[in-house]
Parts: sequence; C-alpha cells; structure tokens
Amino acid sequence: MALDNGNHPGTSLLTASRHEALAAASKSRYQQNGSSGAQRVDGFYAADVFNERVMRQRLPKDVFRRLMETIHLGKPLRAEIADVVAAAMKEWAIENGATHYTHWFMPLTGLTAEKHDSLTIPDGKGGTLSEFGGSALVSGEPDASSFPSGGLRATFEARGYTAWDPTSPAFLTRSDGTVTLCIPTAFVSWTGEALDKKTPLLRSMDAISHQAMRVLKLFGTDAGVSRVITTLGPEQEYFLVDRSLYFARPDLLLCERTLFGARPPKGQQLEDHYFGSISATVLAFMADVERELYRMGVPVKTRHNEVAPGQYEIAPVFETTNIACDHQMLVMETLKRVAPRHGLQALLHEKPFAGVNGSGKHNNWSLSTDTGVNLLDPREEAHTNMQFLVFLCAVIRAVDLHADLLRASIASASNDHRLGANEAPPAIISIFLGDMLTDIIDQLETGRTRRTIKGGALDLGARTLPQIPRDSGDRNRTSPFAFTGNKFEFRAVGSTQSSAWPNTVLNTIIAESLDFIATRLEKAVGARPTEAKLQNAVRSLLKEIVRRHKRVIFNGDGYSEKWHAEAAKRGLPNLKDTVEALPVLRTKKAVDLFKRYKVLSKAELESRADVFVEKFVKQVTIEAETMISMVRTMILPAALKHQTRLAQAVSAAADAGVSSPSQREMLEQFVDLVDDLREKTAALEEVTAHHDADPLRHARHIKTAVRPAMAAVRAVADELETQVASDLWPMPTYRDLLFIKG
Repeated sequence: MALDNGNHPGTSLLTASRHEALAAASKSRYQQNGSSGAQRVDGFYAADVFNERVMRQRLPKDVFRRLMETIHLGKPLRAEIADVVAAAMKEWAIENGATHYTHWFMPLTGLTAEKHDSLTIPDGKGGTLSEFGGSALVSGEPDASSFPSGGLRATFEARGYTAWDPTSPAFLTRSDGTVTLCIPTAFVSWTGEALDKKTPLLRSMDAISHQAMRVLKLFGTDAGVSRVITTLGPEQEYFLVDRSLYFARPDLLLCERTLFGARPPKGQQLEDHYFGSISATVLAFMADVERELYRMGVPVKTRHNEVAPGQYEIAPVFETTNIACDHQMLVMETLKRVAPRHGLQALLHEKPFAGVNGSGKHNNWSLSTDTGVNLLDPREEAHTNMQFLVFLCAVIRAVDLHADLLRASIASASNDHRLGANEAPPAIISIFLGDMLTDIIDQLETGRTRRTIKGGALDLGARTLPQIPRDSGDRNRTSPFAFTGNKFEFRAVGSTQSSAWPNTVLNTIIAESLDFIATRLEKAVGARPTEAKLQNAVRSLLKEIVRRHKRVIFNGDGYSEKWHAEAAKRGLPNLKDTVEALPVLRTKKAVDLFKRYKVLSKAELESRADVFVEKFVKQVTIEAETMISMVRTMILPAALKHQTRLAQAVSAAADAGVSSPSQREMLEQFVDLVDDLREKTAALEEVTAHHDADPLRHARHIKTAVRPAMAAVRAVADELETQVASDLWPMPTYRDLLFIKG
C-alpha cells in the first residue's frame, strides 16, 4: 500500500461493506502507487509488474476476489486458486518476453537469491510443455545447505523450501535481452525454520497488527478495519565512482570501501555538493535507474546530491513494509546493475571513504489501518487525540525497553565505521519528538493534557514571497530515532543493509508494548466499558508510561559529549560497535520476546546471532587480508621505487660535491616510513592469522587486535601516499575517486 511521503490518506471507509472497502482501498492504491500501475513513465505503466491492475484484467472475478482476500485479509490461499493465478501469470510473463521464472528470496547473506527454471520445455513433437503450474508458483525447493543458517542446517541437510508471498507483486527483470519472471518468496528449511529475512518480517507484521487491533477495538475505531499494517519509506544513500578507477582499486573491488587513502585538499568542507546541481553523467544514470525501477513497480520519487562529493540519494514513497523491503533490495540491485552502462560503479558501503560523509538507509516507519488511516498522525489538536497518544507512548516504551535490541538490529562491520560520525546518529538509541510532542508528553506526566503547540507561519520579509506554514517542531539529524510529522525515522540503519531485519525488530518490540497497553486497558475498563472509564484508564496508564520511559526522549545534539554523559546518567545503553551489540540477541529477554509473538523461535534467533557474528569476522578478515596484499604488491613496490629515486638524487648530489643534509634527512625519514610499514604489515598479518573456534571470541579478537593493526598500517600508508611521486603511486587517489565521473 503506497502512501505518498508518509501523508497517509485519511478517507474513512468504516461504513462500507468489507468487499466495497477492499475495492475502494485498491482503487486508492492504483491512484497513488507506481507499483499498482498508476505511475506513467515514458508512455508505459509499470509494465513489468503482475500487480492488482493486471490481475483484475486477467483473472476470473471470483479468483481475483479470493486472491485479494488472501493479500489484504490474510485468508488461506486455496490450491485451485493458485493454479489459475499461475496460468495467468505465466501467460502474462511469456507475452512480455519471459523465458524463465525464479523464486526470488532474501537469505541471511543480506543479498537476494534466485534459481532460474524454464517456463516451458520442448515436448519432442515440435511443441512445448508448461513447467509452471500452481505448485510451481506456490513453492520451490532450492538447496539450503550452502546458505548461512547459523547451525539450523548442516551441509548434509540440504532440503529447503521457498513459499510464495502473494502480498508482494511478481515482476520481470530484463538483462541483455533475457527476461525472467521473479516471484517474491519466503525461504525456510525442511523443518519449517526461517532461513531468510522475509519470514520473520511477515510474522512480525501479523504480531503488531493483532495487538494494534486490540487497541482500536478499545477506542471503537476498528469498524471496517481488518488489519493494521506497518508502512515504510526507506531512503537509500550511495556513492558513484568512475568504473575504470574502481577496477584499479582492489579494496573497492573486494571490500567496497577504501582501505587506504590520504585526505585530499578538498573534501566536503565547502558544503557545496549537498542538493547541488546534478551533473549530466549522473543525471543520465539516475533517469535510467528510475525507468528500470518504475517498470518493476518500485515507486521512487526523490533524487539529489548528498553531502559528500560523489554521494547521492534515492527515496521512494511509502508502501506496506514487506513490499517496501522487497523494493529496497531491487533499488540496491538496480543501482549496481545500471551504473556500468554509464561508466560508473555504485558503492553502497556505509563508509567507502574516510573523512567524508558515510551512507545510511533512513528507515521511515509508520502504522496505518488497511482503510488508509495513519495511526501516527497527531492531527490538529494532538493533545485531545488519545488514540494517537496511546500509539505514540507504545513506541516510546518499546524503544526505551528494547534500545539494546534495536541497536543490535543495525550492527555490522560496515556500519561500525559510520555510527557516531558527523553524518550519522550515535550508537546511543534515543527518540526525538520535537517541541510540540515533547510538550504534550510533559502534560501527560501531570495526568492532564490542555494544549497543542501550533507552528504558525513564517513571514519571509519580502512582499513577493508567500507566507509559508511553519511546523510545530524542528528536525534533528543527530537523533537515531526521530518523529517527523506522522512517522518515525530510524536513521541508524546502514546503507548496505536489508530493511527487513530492523523492521522485524521494530514491529516486534512495538507489538509487545501494544500488548502491554491493551491488556492493562482491557482490565481497567472491564466487561462494561464506558467512555469515561476508558479516558481515565488511558490517562493513568500514559502517565505511568511517560514517567518510566521518558528518559529515552532527547531533542538535543546527539553528537555532543554532554549527551553521552547524560545518557549514561539516565541508564541508556551505549553499545558502541557490533561486537558489543550482537550478544544482545542471545539474552533471555530477546529470546522470550520473539518467542512470545511467534516471530522467531529460540533456535531461529540464535542462528541469526551466529550468522551476524560470523559475517563480521569474515568481512573484516577479508579487509585485513586485502590490506596486506595491497601493501606488499602495490604500496611497498611503489615506495621502494620512490626511495630509490631519493637515494639516487642524494648520491648524485654527493658525487657532484654538493652537501645537502636536508635531502639525506628526507631520505632517512622516508626509509624509516617504509620500514615502519613493513613492520606494521607483518604485525597485521600475525594477528589476522589468529583463529578462534568460538565466533564471538574471534570477533572480540578482531575488535581488539585486528582493527587497531589495520588502522596502524593505514596511517603509515596514507602518509607515504603524500610523499611518493604521483607517477609512482599505484592506485587512484581520493581526489580521483571523489571528483572524476566519466
């Protein structure tokens, strides 16, 4: 369900019948959402998406109705329906040039996976046989043994299953004349345990919907509402570099970040790139990306230059969370796939360049009924909107109680380089509410709400300029979790990360808070609820929640040392890196939480903890080994050539009878640098060779020994870069990478 920039439609469908409500909601989606076929681009409508518009045209009315009930109401899908849908989907795909289909899923690698099968095969008589029926649509059987499983599957336990997610539209991908039908699916083991990131996400969406419906029932606003959905609009930041320069950098090729690089004279200090004019080369790339995404139904809307040279952003309109997560993976894949056509390489790493802005994936999250009502919209008189305040306080309570789990959800080796830097929120999880909501929270603590601060208008002082409305509160770029009008922006998510896991955690912790609130209110109002009983119970409960959990609210500068000290006084966790954060997933509190709401079993949660730790170890080990290789095969040879030049110059001066102590000193200092690099590289190699059978102990070794050794090697190598002759330096510099595009 696409909701434009978080401005969720407020049209009430409460008096309509169930099927009329579904039809009206579907029509609304057609009008708003590129993925539903309403966004016209270069003369076509999302041509490569098997969406509701296409299904309405191609499916019998009864089949279409039953499928919509599965998609929107969660009703089971009958086998005979799947057969009809598969036939229509196959016909549509072949008409659009498809020769193969694949179950497209998100394993725990953090990427997507696909195995292609032919839609038809020769029958030996000059014709073809269909290989795509209802059973092929609904499930597949890829090998599960070679994907990360954290111990859920052994090598000899190979069977796994993909299961069709009918709520996420199938789409076509095109590459060099090849067209493939992609069917979004979940991925589970033979035992039924989740081996992917979609299955827990869908479970968490069910959990939060169930608990939110209990709250709506208490307020009497559940009429006509069948479920509550979480909505998402994830912004994607990325870098572009010249592709020929990219291939000249082994670190970018293997690690997607620069392991070496001296600071250039010009970086982002002039602040002239942010929202600047987009160059012709980059604009052509962006337009190409947008065309591809529109065809696949991905409703991207915004494009602009970001803070650092060579950095950009693309952002969509809101959709239902699981669809948004699928589309976000398509955004990342499309950026990567399209860039080479324009002589560019897209870098999604959180910190590809030291000393300049890193990249995030701002996770704009909200709650909406399936009738289109945004439950996090405070409306004009927010202090009287008790239902909104209940949902707001549920979020505050959830983030305070489970800040450590939320922090763990965005932990990775690559995001460690970004969190806490000048462009990213700190590792301390806090909530920014702004002046208006903070004032209402203060009023709730007293037990009464009396006013809502108004934003008013801005008079710009020139008669030709209009007065523009002023929001009731400012924004805060230093907050990791900020309220931004009618949604929360979780800014700490990393740019390489799938959105699915952070949103699984977010949905689950808020489901727990809504459960707590609904249970307390149901008990308070009893079997014969009245408006007065409900209002008194709500005020009393919200007062209690605010007093216990307001410590997580902070509207100031999240980068300041004062805040770090204040956060410690408040008792807020400060898990500074991945090695500190990931053990949270093994705590009894986390296990009980996910188990209670049937999002993850204990084994499934522990498997993710293992996978994430192992990925951290492997990723940093690859970086360390790449660094050692680059020093020995590129930097040291170049430095020795430069050293030889210096020695020859000193010798020539001496032979000519010229005494030059400064030249000799320069040579001696350079020799010392080269020797220092060799010693530090040997030390790095020694600590990298260490292995521990326990992944977490190995990760701690990486943190305490390998990463410091890498930093030491880089410091010397970067100093050498500033001294070695430019014609000898063996790789493109930051100056080249950041400013040359084609």
